[in-house]
Amino acid sequence: MTTHGTIRTGIGGWVFDAWNESFYPPKLAKTKHLHYAGSQLRAIEVNGTYYGSQKPATFAKWAADVPDGFVFSLKASRYCTNRKVLAEAEPSITKFLNQGITELGDRLGPILWQFMPTKKFEPDDFAAFLALLPDEQDGIKLRHVVEARHESFCTPDFIELLAKHNVAAVCADHDTYPMVADVTSDFVYARLQQGSDDVPTCYPPDEIDLWAERLKTYAAGSAPSDLDLIAPDRNVEKQPRDVFAFFITGGKVNAPKGAMTLQQKV
Repeated sequence: MTTHGTIRTGIGGWVFDAWNESFYPPKLAKTKHLHYAGSQLRAIEVNGTYYGSQKPATFAKWAADVPDGFVFSLKASRYCTNRKVLAEAEPSITKFLNQGITELGDRLGPILWQFMPTKKFEPDDFAAFLALLPDEQDGIKLRHVVEARHESFCTPDFIELLAKHNVAAVCADHDTYPMVADVTSDFVYARLQQGSDDVPTCYPPDEIDLWAERLKTYAAGSAPSDLDLIAPDRNVEKQPRDVFAFFITGGKVNAPKGAMTLQQKV
C-alpha cells in the first residue's frame, strides 16, 4: 500500500460578506464564523498578518476556535519581502516571528513569504534571504513557502536554492504568474486562483478532479506528469509529503464550496 502525506484544502481568511449567503448558516454570529469554517475546512490562509501584527492572545483564540488537525497558513509581513535588498530583512523577519505566532501550537501551518510581481530574481540576495528563515520558533518547527511572481524566477538556480533550504515554492494556478510545480521541500503548497463566481464549486468539476489527482500525486511523493517543471532533471527523493491547496482570489464567493469539494475528492 502506498503511503501518502496529509492533504488539506482551504480558503483565504474567514471574513467575506458574500460568504454570509454562500457559506455561513443564516444569522450565524460573526464571532462564530471561524469556528464554523474550522468545522467545514482543514486549513485557512491568513492574509491579515501581511498587513499588520497580531497579539499573542489573538493567535491563541484562533487556535482554540478550530479542531485538531486544522492549520493556519500565515502570510508573512510585507515589510519582510517588499524591499530592494532582501538580505537586510532580518529585523522585520524577527519581528514577524516574535509577535506570538507560536500560540497557534500545532495549528501553525506554513508561513507564506510572498513577493511583489515586479520583484526579480537576484540569486545572491535571494540566497541571503532564505538563510534568514529559521527552522523553528519557540521550539515549534517552522515550514516556509515562497511565492515568487516574476518570470525571472523560472530558472533551475531558484529551484536548487529552495531545495537547499527545504523551502517550498507556491504552485500557482494563475493567469499571469509563473507556476512552479517543482518539489523543493517536504511539503507542497498550491494556490488555485482561476476560479469563477459563476461556478458553484469555484472551479469546474473536471478541473477539481484534475487537481485532486495532482494533489494525491504530490502527497504520494511524486510530481504530476501533466505539469511542466522548471528543473525537470533534478533527482527528487520520493517520500510522502503534506499538501496544502487554497482557493484564492478568483471565484472567492464559492471558494469554500470549492475547497470542501476538493477535500472530498482526495
